[in-house]
Amino acid sequence: MAAIKKLAHGTFTRGVLTDIGGFGACYQVSGFRKPVLVSSADGVGTKLKVAFLTGRHDTVGEDLVNHCVNDIAVQGAVPLFFLDYFAVGKLDADVAAAVVSGLARGCRNNGCALIGGETAEMPGMYAPSEYDLAGFIVGAAERSQLLTGKRIRAGDALLALPSNGLHTNGYSLARKLLFETAGLGPNAVLPETGGTVTDALLAVHRSYLKPIRALMKARLLRGAAHITGGGITDNTPRMLPDGLAIAIDTQAWRIPPLFELLRRIGNIPEDDFRRTFNLGAGMILAVPARAAIRAEALLSRLGETAFRIGTVTLEKRGRPRVEYR
Repeated sequence: MAAIKKLAHGTFTRGVLTDIGGFGACYQVSGFRKPVLVSSADGVGTKLKVAFLTGRHDTVGEDLVNHCVNDIAVQGAVPLFFLDYFAVGKLDADVAAAVVSGLARGCRNNGCALIGGETAEMPGMYAPSEYDLAGFIVGAAERSQLLTGKRIRAGDALLALPSNGLHTNGYSLARKLLFETAGLGPNAVLPETGGTVTDALLAVHRSYLKPIRALMKARLLRGAAHITGGGITDNTPRMLPDGLAIAIDTQAWRIPPLFELLRRIGNIPEDDFRRTFNLGAGMILAVPARAAIRAEALLSRLGETAFRIGTVTLEKRGRPRVEYR
């Protein structure tokens, strides 16, 4: 417990009013004129199975924090605080410390405080060497700066920011294809990626908070979509107001080798492929067409390699909201 408290304390910001270990955590919101609280809850999913198999537990906490941060960043919010839920069959102090180290790292990197959570030991519910991990985040935005999608217009350009890999989606299929269908072990080297299967599958779900905040500060961002479960097909329309759709140029970027490897092993149909994986595009941003070059330059200064993935169009009856060209 002392080690976990020390990790949490390393994330504390000025808004934290209580210590770890109480029945509830208190946080004071300041710095906003008309604040709107924005919250989200999520889990890591079956990516945890890879952690169990490999014995590497220090990355999944960061995965969880970054996923939740992205979910509120696309609404225009900055993260304030985070709480985790860690459920185990039998508590292993070293594993718990490794998981919390990832949570703390994710919180520090995103400027939010890890102010509490729940560790539940439930024999019979989970195998002794397994656990589940979920999290809850709260952020804030000025009411006037919320990203609701209402400002998106037909003709707006769509910029995509690259992912680090699978992020936290598609792992049930990926594990089956790599471990069962292809018969690979965790330490097998993938020539396509230049690393091991473990390296590819445990690559951390990245945070897009900094580029989103930079675009908002420059008044260049009209909407954003975090590409998670459902891929580009199901996630991009979530940022659109009624009457608009998306046209995606499939030649605008090169799908990373890991995804092509999975497609080849599983002979995955195109539609399923695009609905299961992010295909190298972890965040899609809607910006005014006339400002797209400025937005790309700003992102480049941040070290981002953005690619123009398509445009916003008028929705046409009888056609899908996302059309691939």
